[in-house]
Amino acid sequence: MPVYQMPVGTKRPKLKKKQVQLIANGDLRSTANQKCWPEQKKMEDTLTTAIGDMGYAVVRGHEYDPAARHGFIDSQKKGLEVFKNIDPDAPLIVAECVWQYSHHILPGLISHRGPILTVANWSGTWPGLVGMLNLNGSLTKAGVKYSTIWSEDFTDDFFKNYLKKWLKDGHVKHKITHTTKFKHVKIGGKETKLGHALAKQLITDKAIMGVFDEGCMGMFNAIIPDELLSPTGVYKERLSQSGLYHEATQVTDDEAAEVRRWMESRGLQFKTGPNEEEHLTDNQIHWQCKTYIAAVRIADDFGCHTIGIQYQQGLKDLLPASDLVEGTLNNADRPPVKSRDGSRVLYAGEPLPHFNEVDECAGLDGLISYRVHKAMGQPVENTLHDLRWGDPDQSGTTNEYVWVFLISGSAPPAHFVGGWAGATSERQPAMYFRLGGGTLKGISKPGEIVWSRFYIEDGKLKLDLGRAGVIALPEEETNRRWQATTPQWPIMHAVTYGVTRDQMMARHKSNHIQCVYANSAEDADKAMLVKAAMADALGVEVHVCGRKKDGTGWG
Repeated sequence: MPVYQMPVGTKRPKLKKKQVQLIANGDLRSTANQKCWPEQKKMEDTLTTAIGDMGYAVVRGHEYDPAARHGFIDSQKKGLEVFKNIDPDAPLIVAECVWQYSHHILPGLISHRGPILTVANWSGTWPGLVGMLNLNGSLTKAGVKYSTIWSEDFTDDFFKNYLKKWLKDGHVKHKITHTTKFKHVKIGGKETKLGHALAKQLITDKAIMGVFDEGCMGMFNAIIPDELLSPTGVYKERLSQSGLYHEATQVTDDEAAEVRRWMESRGLQFKTGPNEEEHLTDNQIHWQCKTYIAAVRIADDFGCHTIGIQYQQGLKDLLPASDLVEGTLNNADRPPVKSRDGSRVLYAGEPLPHFNEVDECAGLDGLISYRVHKAMGQPVENTLHDLRWGDPDQSGTTNEYVWVFLISGSAPPAHFVGGWAGATSERQPAMYFRLGGGTLKGISKPGEIVWSRFYIEDGKLKLDLGRAGVIALPEEETNRRWQATTPQWPIMHAVTYGVTRDQMMARHKSNHIQCVYANSAEDADKAMLVKAAMADALGVEVHVCGRKKDGTGWG
């Protein structure tokens, strides 16, 4: 008889009553983890005190690593090791005050049987709120039950009451009363007809989404499975970033120089310096201009209607950051790119919708927004932003709660006060980009916008959308907000209509939020409804959030 070696899995520890496990997920990049660790440590200490005041003890699931100089889970490999020592049935808190790569801990969270709570500190210092929202969206897509909460200092009643109930019951739901199912939304016949016609055209004629290497920065929630995407009439063309790099090397110096001349003739200011490690340099800009041309040519080769470049974990060791490329692609007024033989101008007079960080949900959103607004004669430029942070206005300009929408590098100049002339390009922080590269930075102009997000829940493609206004704040207040976050990146001062801070955080299933302008409040209302009708006709489950600018509902 054969003798088999029977495998035995790791025996996991068992926590005592009134003990709660805590883990901290982090970035893949050691530079970011090291710089952000002091803030994480401060946040964990405050959170631990709050939990202790309720009679529970915190057991940290992994120790500070003196060699790495931080206490984050910094890879999927590390995450798997950590979860070998996690009690699978005990309560587990994921505490975040930084950007985190969700895939580091998803394997452990998906198989965890005990209650899960995601927690973030309400601060703009590092993008912990952004990281938590990404994790929440990823858990939602994966079908994992979880609770979520946030606080400035973990002493407020909203936080304490929520935490107390979670510790007692293992699950708590936020009250979400600001959403309306699309079937209950009042919509005009013209808007319905246009939405249905646009949906029919997309399904009939079909579109190609160019994806330069799928998956970015652990964003599991940003990948739409083909079987959910294809019914919308959109199909992926999986492209390689190595191909983008090669194509950039084939662009001539004269072609790249002409792109920069065009941008500067429109008023874009490059904030350059002599040191490659610290400053934006002419060489970095030159390669960004080459990458811009290369991206447009590859998109044309494959007939792409929208493209996404992986960005931070993509070409960062080969090329400067792609920010300048991305924001420029999303602008209708941009440097012309000719075919390799010079016989054609590619995508002449229109943007080539780009979804930052290869977020496919944003890609589908951007393509639909572009088509809706083009058909309605509204501004077509749209972009995602990070739902970074928010704060009451301290200038006395408004009593409304003002969100900081802040994408990590670039937005289309058409969104900025002054357009291209109101834009600057500044070096990306070295903690993210060793080879530098310029951002496309500006202050979003006052106006009316539609915000939205596609996401996956219960195995279905869903869409939340609503209305907001972008307001102007004094320079001092704008700079306060920039300095509280990342001053190299473009900013939008947004006021969401009929959606509070906590309602947005409780409902939103992503770190990203899509934004597109309209010419007036009435136009924005109609554009939002056309978009909702189009998505509904494509088989997407649609929810309208909040209210109109005048405070009336959508029903």
